[in-house]
Amino acid sequence: MTRALSTFLLHVLILSACSSLPKQLSLPPRVATAETGTAFYERVFAVDRIQREELARKGILEGNVPPFLRSFVEITTSITTAEGKTINGVYFVLPDYLSVGSDLDFARVPLTPMTAQIIADSLDCFLPTRKMVDDIYRAATVKLEPVPMYTLRDSAVTMYHHNLIIEGQRKLRKGLIAGIKKDVVITGKISRDPKPDRVAIYGWHRSDGKPIQPLYTGHVNWYVDYSHGIRLVHRTIYINGKPMDYIDVLKDKTLKALLCDEDDCDFYRYETRIAPN
Repeated sequence: MTRALSTFLLHVLILSACSSLPKQLSLPPRVATAETGTAFYERVFAVDRIQREELARKGILEGNVPPFLRSFVEITTSITTAEGKTINGVYFVLPDYLSVGSDLDFARVPLTPMTAQIIADSLDCFLPTRKMVDDIYRAATVKLEPVPMYTLRDSAVTMYHHNLIIEGQRKLRKGLIAGIKKDVVITGKISRDPKPDRVAIYGWHRSDGKPIQPLYTGHVNWYVDYSHGIRLVHRTIYINGKPMDYIDVLKDKTLKALLCDEDDCDFYRYETRIAPN
């Protein structure tokens, strides 16, 4: 094979790989008459948590997601094996937590892991691990200090109030944002917790990079409050340029370290059954 042909084939492979990279959520276009973030919360102030979840799920999957939140951001990671070999990984995350509304008036919507999983499944995504939350924080261009709130933590009013506080901090800065929510995460602690129907949360990093919330499975899975956030990750992971499904990566005894820093990385998704209160 001539050098010219080899070079040509290499360029073809590179272009082919680049064309397959996830770029945008596969959602319907947002219609001009869709609710703004403010209007959504004004509507759900008077409904119960189950109705709020359903309205959020329906709105998001129908395309009421701000345009800026449809494009993925690349996160890079690497490990060195016991043999000294470097393995590079690339995955793609949304730049902010799941929200409804327009670019000019959007609002982040905390969700149960069941609703989050339904949305993730529909969009070829998954929820991050603890390690991934740390990686995302380090890569973020907009890092904001957490703002805890202490009353009516699970009410829609507090959720919206917290969103307004975040927007006041953000001051219209754009880019990958972190430090504003505790992530709902996947973790082996879920399947090993003696109590059933748990949700795992982690993160809410301070400006020194240390999280307020350690990995925690103390809440039942229907509980959600203002501090919870849903960050979607595209399920295709690129390992040294080769695409792999995230579950296959987590099942590999070597590659799993790219995404997970736990001994047990065998919990891949939440059940989508909506648990009763």
